[in-house]
Parts: sequence; structure tokens; C-alpha cells
Amino acid sequence: MIQISDNAQAHFRKLIEREALPGLGVRLAAVHPGTARADVRLEFTEPADLQGDEWAIDCEGFTLWLDPESAPFLDGAQIDYESRATGGQLQIRAPKIKGEAPPESASMVERVRWLIESEINPQLAMHRGHVALQEITAEGVVVLRFGGGCHGCGMVDVTLKQGIERTLMDKVPGVTAVRDATDHETGTAPYMPRAD
Repeated sequence: MIQISDNAQAHFRKLIEREALPGLGVRLAAVHPGTARADVRLEFTEPADLQGDEWAIDCEGFTLWLDPESAPFLDGAQIDYESRATGGQLQIRAPKIKGEAPPESASMVERVRWLIESEINPQLAMHRGHVALQEITAEGVVVLRFGGGCHGCGMVDVTLKQGIERTLMDKVPGVTAVRDATDHETGTAPYMPRAD
């Protein structure tokens, strides 16, 4: 399930021995799994800090504890430690951490949400913005609410029609249009102010 190189195990073992705390181990968890913001959290943990439902992976001289909800996203992960003249570099590769695109048999809601989280919101985040799915009508109209820098932005119509609508209509069969349900007059920090 998770591959921990001998070098990584030796690195953790050395750090754990320095602490000299009985039963000290390493806990691994996915943070924001299944999203574009997904990351890995790796921390030292004492037995008293464990919840009791973690998966135990026995390593040479210590235990790696895996958060059970993170397991599907960390399946196939590789942990390595590369020694360098200036120190070392811990590398964690988790190919499934951002999730997997839903299959064609998934609902339209699942496929739209996936595209929003994996493709659209990472682009909008560059302008401090984001969008959330409000609903999909029976006619295939996707209704969205903008937030952050997109809430009240003067370019939101261009973003909606030339970016989001085009992406969703190209990639999700059945989407007929995309509409904005945001009250942009209430936006307090737009990326680009609206013209009066």
C-alpha cells in the first residue's frame, strides 16, 4: 500500500531516537484529499495522541500510523529520503491524493463538482476567487455562486461564459448552460472592481 524506502526509515528512526520518547511513531494523513489543494501531513506522534482507528505499518524500529480516512488517497504513496551534502530531502509522492475523476457513469452533479474542484477553482484561486455549485436544473443548467475575488468582479461574466461554461459544456454531457446566482453588488473585495 505505502512504500517507505530504507533511507526514509533510517531518517525517521534517527529522529525518533533523538527524542527518546517511548513508543514515538510517525503519523501520516491526507489534508484536503480529493481536491486540488490536497497535501500530505507527516508528524511525530506519541501513543496517547492516537485515535485508535489508525492503520499500523510496521517499519524498522518504529510504527507509521495511517489515518484511516486518508488510506484511499495515500494508496500507492512512496516516501523516500535523499541525502545531500547540505542536508537531506524527504520526498512523498501520493498519486491518488487529489482524487480520481468520476467515471462516465457518475451523476452529472459528481462530474460537475469534480471539474469545479480540480480545474476551475485552481484557476480562480490565482485571482483570490472560487465558485461553488448551487444546483443543476432538470434542463441541465448549472447554477453557481461566486466567492472571494470573483464576488463582485467586473470580469465575472467573461469568466462565466468563456471559461466555466465552455469547460463544463465540453466535458460534461447534458450541461446546457451555466448561470450565476451571485449578488455581485454585495462583493467586498473584487479582483477587478465593476464599472459603475
